[in-house]
Amino acid sequence: MRGGVGAYTQILARELVRQGQEVFVFTSDSAQNDDPRIHLTNHLQNWGLSSLRAINQWAKNERLDLINLQFQTAAYAMSPWIHFLPDMIRHIPIITTFHDLRFPYLFPKAGPLRNWIVMHLARRSAGVIVTNPEDAEKVKSLPRVKLIPIGSNILTPLPPDFDPRPWREKAGAREGDFLIAYFGLLNRSKGIENLLEGLRDLRASGVSAQLVMIGDTDGTSDPTNADYAAEIMNRIHHLKLEAFIHHTGFIDDLAVGSYLKASDVVVLPFLDGASYRRGSLMAAIHYGCTIVTTNPQANIPTFKHEENMLLVAPNDTATLTSALHQLLNSPEIRAHLQAGSAKLAANFDWSNIAADTIEFFQRIIGART
Repeated sequence: MRGGVGAYTQILARELVRQGQEVFVFTSDSAQNDDPRIHLTNHLQNWGLSSLRAINQWAKNERLDLINLQFQTAAYAMSPWIHFLPDMIRHIPIITTFHDLRFPYLFPKAGPLRNWIVMHLARRSAGVIVTNPEDAEKVKSLPRVKLIPIGSNILTPLPPDFDPRPWREKAGAREGDFLIAYFGLLNRSKGIENLLEGLRDLRASGVSAQLVMIGDTDGTSDPTNADYAAEIMNRIHHLKLEAFIHHTGFIDDLAVGSYLKASDVVVLPFLDGASYRRGSLMAAIHYGCTIVTTNPQANIPTFKHEENMLLVAPNDTATLTSALHQLLNSPEIRAHLQAGSAKLAANFDWSNIAADTIEFFQRIIGART
């Protein structure tokens, strides 16, 4: 399934199999699988109450030892029923991996119920995996919590003799142009308006800057993304930037990595700050890119300003533009940040992520026994 959670689940499942586990996946009929080692059940059409009964029967049929629920608020078609899966299934432990702890839209004026329904899922789960320090802080009072960061969703290695020039040309960059890359789905938390305004300001100051927007626009998890993507296209038109932006659309992993590596800088101006939860940031780290992103909300010691990335204030076009001017004028700083980013990538290795996940699974199963 397109989007970060789908990619995460696919990569983790393959790595769990490689480390000796047997993996079954239950999901909707939009999912596909080309790995015969992973047992896929993908006939579900909606995530209503009946889906909980179907999951319960599936778990019994397959004689599962546990269920690992891959949870994101925007997934499961915004249905509230998935929050009650641990209440429905009692015969095996359910471990919930929270890709974020943001609260779902339920209905107008839902108020405190939105917080309650997510925390209900966390409390009723036999164990909780969080992917970032911000969420770990929110659930630290629960008895069985494990922080396991995500790795890059994009893993295809580039050839040793990788030539960036063809990819820069595809992105509309001529020799001497300053090529900026953005990677990820379009939604309101990404700060894309600031990026577009920064591109406008660079060009107004005489910089021959180009922007390549890599990947699909709206994915399959958050239904509000399509509306927001339309707003962004209107914003691009209003700022008269169409001629300086190349949209790749959905492309394979090799192309994603190639565009990232060929760019002078990858800009990810998240409104809520840089975080382990951001797969696009993990991809830029994986490929050793020059990165400009925003200050984390939580203390993340591995993200070091001017060592492995430049960190700027969220929702601050002037500061973002200033950072881009700094990188434009200093190839030395860009090279330094690339080396720091490549070194940082070792912290998000998938084999370690899977091993930590297995250890936590075994601990929960052992505690239940």
